[in-house]
Amino acid sequence: MTPESESEILALRTKGLTSKQIARKLGLKASQVNSVIKQNAEQIAIAKGKSGELAPIAECLVNAGCAGRLLNNQELDEQGIGGLGMVLVARKTGYKRFVICSYLIDYWCLGLKDTIGERKMDDVQYRQFIEMAFQGFPEGYQEITLEQAQAIVYGAIDYAAGLGLKPHKDFQKTEKHLGTWNNQLKLTFGREGKPYFMSGPYDNTNQIMQTLTKNVGEGNFHYTIGLE
Repeated sequence: MTPESESEILALRTKGLTSKQIARKLGLKASQVNSVIKQNAEQIAIAKGKSGELAPIAECLVNAGCAGRLLNNQELDEQGIGGLGMVLVARKTGYKRFVICSYLIDYWCLGLKDTIGERKMDDVQYRQFIEMAFQGFPEGYQEITLEQAQAIVYGAIDYAAGLGLKPHKDFQKTEKHLGTWNNQLKLTFGREGKPYFMSGPYDNTNQIMQTLTKNVGEGNFHYTIGLE
């Protein structure tokens, strides 16, 4: 493989041609083309890592119920998982290689309930992680923009902060992965104009109730206690 051939492969790749199309056009094997593309992607990822620059976005996903409620202002779906959203942000670190962070959001009250990452995965591991992350959301998931993902996560955190509630302690480990938010996309949080605390098995219910009573005032928020 000559440097000229490698340059031709990468030039054709930027035009959107597949590996097989490039191979046919240049009279090469598809495996040779894939090797050049993979090596180039890894070199770019290494260079970005050394410079501190974030890797490019592969895709951002969110459960359909959260997208409908926050992004499309749909009516409440009482059959879904009340107020919960799962946001997943994947960045490319090489050829079919990714680094992933996920963010479990309570957009009715608590903001960021949990976050996982950064996890490095190949293509198979990534697809398995997606299915695991969204298995609790029967409505499925959909792709969104990075700006929308940022607006959901940061917006929920800011809403909860206004109630006196802090994001999950691991957010300091996954915040950088989201990138810088321009704060232009404004979303509406809460339920029917008020915070709605729906307690879960890992919530410190007494502390949360005391915080809401202190910062919002008794009667100015709704709650459901004791969910399994």
